[in-house]
Amino acid sequence: MRIDILTLFPEMCNAYISESIIGRARKAGKVEIECTDIRDYTKDKHRRVDDTPYGGGMGMIMQVEPVYDCFSALCEKLGAKPHLIYLTPQGKTLTQKRVKELSELANIALLCGHYEGIDERVIEELQPEEISVGDYVLTGGELPALILADAVSRMLPGVLSDDECFEEESHFNSLLEYPQYTRPYEWKGRTVPDVLLTGHHANVDKWRRQQSLKRTLERRPDMLEKAELSKDDLSYLSELK
Repeated sequence: MRIDILTLFPEMCNAYISESIIGRARKAGKVEIECTDIRDYTKDKHRRVDDTPYGGGMGMIMQVEPVYDCFSALCEKLGAKPHLIYLTPQGKTLTQKRVKELSELANIALLCGHYEGIDERVIEELQPEEISVGDYVLTGGELPALILADAVSRMLPGVLSDDECFEEESHFNSLLEYPQYTRPYEWKGRTVPDVLLTGHHANVDKWRRQQSLKRTLERRPDMLEKAELSKDDLSYLSELK
């Protein structure tokens, strides 16, 4: 899979995607992530890509032509039009379900806005999918783009050591993940649950499932409506209520 990040700050994005699990996955060829500087497509000798908003107001607006020309050049380079995503607080909130769907595409391009946003005309022309990472506002789309690139990349084959690394995580099956423990056995009077020390895999699995159900009920009960629950799950939740 290839992920392209269209940004005014490629160095910032490259610093993150070159490290840790994603960085190793890139080097191993499990995922291709490239950053393109939108400033390379401005005709302004000072490399400006923004201007004041019509109608007045605070801040600056990213101009149409650099954004459009940047994406057009990418399409020409790839010989195809990638699925374009504009990271914006006005978009639909990103979910693990959508992350999984995006991970099945061959190529996505992530458009990072900055300043007070992007001229609406290029959004109308390119018709990107609009995605938000939460109900808050950041100074630019770079951090949301990196969140999306990270979330999608780790779903790809071979990026994580085993599919179970993400299949049991929070949100994957509409449940929050169970609590995790490691050494030491006791810390400040708190001990590791004894069931985890038994080596009895069936009992450990049962405990973890029940802990996921309990934690989801306590913290995100809305998620239970989407979860696939067995009769044992429903019986356990009934006992908790």
